[in-house]
Amino acid sequence: MSGPHAVYPGSFDPITNGHMDIVRRAARVFPRLTVAVVVNPQKRSPLFTLEERERMIRESVADLPNVRVDHFRGLLADYLKKIDADLIVKGLRVVSDFESEMSTALMNRSLSKDVDTAFMMASAEFSFVSSSLVKEVFFLGGDVSAFVPEHVLRTMELRRRSLTHAT
Repeated sequence: MSGPHAVYPGSFDPITNGHMDIVRRAARVFPRLTVAVVVNPQKRSPLFTLEERERMIRESVADLPNVRVDHFRGLLADYLKKIDADLIVKGLRVVSDFESEMSTALMNRSLSKDVDTAFMMASAEFSFVSSSLVKEVFFLGGDVSAFVPEHVLRTMELRRRSLTHAT
């Protein structure tokens, strides 16, 4: 497949409908899109393993033939070079997202020799949805079915049961 190869990086713990909105829209714009799970040892322990997150994403993008799922450790700039990517895709929900993502985008551009970042505004219905908030509401007993794909919700329910039985 020719044309720009874009990378949508994130922890995706778990992938939400907000993430999927960005994935679907980016997949329409870019001929090749890699959803790349960041393995970040500086973040607190994720709820889901790397393998679980990749599986949930693969199930979520199964109908998108130009989207692949991968993971990386270390600098995004190094990963971009390794897979010969042309562009980074980032979703923005609120103004504060732009403020923090702007400096990261400039650093990535400097480190990756001119790979730019394309910012996509979140759809209004998902502008408040984050993985952290979804997990918090879910574990406090709230209904998050509107915010995650059905198979992700099932995986979250299994995790809650296993955590409940472990205590």
